[in-house]
Amino acid sequence: MTRKQRRLAWVVFGLLALGTAVGLVLLAARDSVVFFFSPSELAAKPVDSNRRLRIGGLVATGSVRQEGEVVHFIVTDMARDIPVVFTGLLPDLFREGQGVVAEGKLGDDGVFRASEVLAKHDETYMPREVVEALKKAGQWQDVSVAPSPGAKSPEAPR
Repeated sequence: MTRKQRRLAWVVFGLLALGTAVGLVLLAARDSVVFFFSPSELAAKPVDSNRRLRIGGLVATGSVRQEGEVVHFIVTDMARDIPVVFTGLLPDLFREGQGVVAEGKLGDDGVFRASEVLAKHDETYMPREVVEALKKAGQWQDVSVAPSPGAKSPEAPR
């Protein structure tokens, strides 16, 4: 082999090794990526029942029902509803009419089986994905929070 041929062989070998490494990383990352859907997006797009995903929206008023450790509730984006079943302890801030993100799998029966439930953590925060889904559905209402009594307003510049 000439020097040029050896160099070409090493370049080809390096590119093959790099391609294999990238392929393995993408294969491993595919299983750890969790996609976010609103109830409307989930109803419009078929999803593999073995695929982990997140759904977000508001907990529908009057939908929370608890049976021991099992909690049934409905996540809505005001256009579509998804029934959710969760076994475990809910976050303290979980309540009807509030934003929620649930992670789990959608069953063939259309019921979302959540393995984790995340609730909003204060009166001004809502997960970005939930806000975007509500805006897309035309149901977003931007609520301004009034300052607490006794709070000083910033002085105007002189």
